[in-house]
Amino acid sequence: MATQTHLSIEEFLAGEWPPTTQLIDGEVVMNDPTFRHQRIVTCLWQALDEWCRAEPARGMAGIGGNWTVAAGQVFKPDVWWAAEGAVPDLDAVRSDSPPTLAVEVRSPGTWRYDVGRKRQVYEQVGVAELWLVDTPARSVVVHRRSAPGVAVFDLTDEAGPGEVLTTPLLAGFALAVDTLFTS
Repeated sequence: MATQTHLSIEEFLAGEWPPTTQLIDGEVVMNDPTFRHQRIVTCLWQALDEWCRAEPARGMAGIGGNWTVAAGQVFKPDVWWAAEGAVPDLDAVRSDSPPTLAVEVRSPGTWRYDVGRKRQVYEQVGVAELWLVDTPARSVVVHRRSAPGVAVFDLTDEAGPGEVLTTPLLAGFALAVDTLFTS
């Protein structure tokens, strides 16, 4: 749900917003995630965090944050991963560089942004992969670049029920998609 328009990044960051509020094209967009959404986010973050901690130099996974990726944009991906060397300053309130991987979990009020404008911006600013978790379809759609430096997400994969989510970006990472949708 949009509440106010045409804020700058600085005005947005100076405001007091619920943690799931983002700035998209200068518009304040609030999300009220369901309990299922929160459970999926937790499951994904835990899997990525465990993968990061299993070996040195695997970067860091997190939830939310203020990613000031472009003018008028403060994104708070549901889950993110930053490669070693791209991990944000842990004491900062924002990162002006994009995460290496962004994950968005479907919410009724914000899905149109996730598959639309946010996907476009993530692609433009160089996010290596974008995972879109489609809860009704019980699947994860992965947009990725075929090689570093490719300007667009030129590959799209989908992992659904009974399948395992893997990616060349995270060597050895594997997550059974069904685990995201168990109650």
